[in-house]
Amino acid sequence: MITLFHAPHSRSFRMLWLLEELGVPYELKIVNIRRGDGSGAVDPANPHPHGKVPALTDNGSLVFETPAIALYLTDRFPENELGPRIGDPKRGVYLTWLAYYTGVIEPSLTAKFLKIHHIYGTFGWAPFDDVTGYLSRALEQAYLLGDRFSAADIVIGGSLPLLMSRGIVPDSDVLRTYVQRIIARPAHARAQAKDGG
Repeated sequence: MITLFHAPHSRSFRMLWLLEELGVPYELKIVNIRRGDGSGAVDPANPHPHGKVPALTDNGSLVFETPAIALYLTDRFPENELGPRIGDPKRGVYLTWLAYYTGVIEPSLTAKFLKIHHIYGTFGWAPFDDVTGYLSRALEQAYLLGDRFSAADIVIGGSLPLLMSRGIVPDSDVLRTYVQRIIARPAHARAQAKDGG
């Protein structure tokens, strides 16, 4: 049985959404986490080594980090076509977007937030404006894989509404239209209901 260790209104929402998209049986285990405002605490029931979410267990295997869980689940349930299979021409693009999220997007957002001056050649990621520009150009199509919705859209697109509402990611017609498109999916509404609205 798949178990998702989840904290309401956190980054793990995206994996809750993915599980709803997949339509597979799973157990949702609510755990406490440390929050940015200083509230919360590490929950001993959470198997994540740093007390964070998401974490997922399946048949004795522990998987954590959002892109790893997304890849694990889409490979585990390929019939749902939320991740291109090995040999599919879109597989490389899919893997790149999953890696790009934690390897480039998150560090660039953190650097912007902490006001760290980006020096080319020093950091393994690009400056924030370059990253958001690239993302906007990529989303001039329907989804990150073109006309095909995938777990990459959940991993990357699932964080955009909050980032845009807080003014962290600049609002644009392209990003706004993309976000509206992906959150209109029925599985997103089901995940929100389980997350607490």
